[in-house]
Amino acid sequence: MTSLDDERALVAVQPAFEELGRLSFAEHSLESVVDKVTELAGRVLPGDPITSVTIVAKGRASTVASSGRLALDLDETQYRLGSGPCLAAATTGRPAEILDTGSPTEWTDFAAHAVERGCQSLLSFPLPAQERVSGALNVYARTRPASDSRTRELVSRFAAYAVVPVSNMYLYESAVEQAGHLRAALDSRAVIDQAKGILIERLKLTADQAFSVLAGLSMTSNTKVREVATNLVRTGQLPGE
Repeated sequence: MTSLDDERALVAVQPAFEELGRLSFAEHSLESVVDKVTELAGRVLPGDPITSVTIVAKGRASTVASSGRLALDLDETQYRLGSGPCLAAATTGRPAEILDTGSPTEWTDFAAHAVERGCQSLLSFPLPAQERVSGALNVYARTRPASDSRTRELVSRFAAYAVVPVSNMYLYESAVEQAGHLRAALDSRAVIDQAKGILIERLKLTADQAFSVLAGLSMTSNTKVREVATNLVRTGQLPGE
């Protein structure tokens, strides 16, 4: 692009950038952020684009959000084949693309599936590297290949900006989920400790013996130890008393 072309492209996508920058975690989910990315991409990019987010964690790839069935299906095709732009971008940290699925230079098996589904071109842009997690924002164009340099530059620029709120939202939701799991674990630990205390006082048991009683009741009643403990703390009684 010439400097003038760069300036015009920036002007074209600047309102979209600003709208992405105003997204609030309190008002959105990862799915709705991806939907917003697709909506904004449709305003400023050619090709009737649709987007998805690939995450690779512990060696396994999955689509954590998509704005349409086509994106999800093509993501899953790449996972099944074990190769494709979204996997390449997520695992190498570098953008990967197929400029024209009708005449690909690599990932030919996947490109054939993409053509059948009506995808003309695609760009996968890596999410910022995070500990033990990598991913990519995938932009699928449905009506025209992004073969000219100006279109490719515009798509790349948009993806590079959109990947930031997508990544931040994914990390935010992951942190909230982990906090929920931690809170549940702490709550379970607390009620089990309370139940053990009741058994220690009532039956003069050690802490290990008290837990063994709870575990045994859990097995015979086919319920979780936490549920047995909760019932004992609430009622003050063991099953059968």
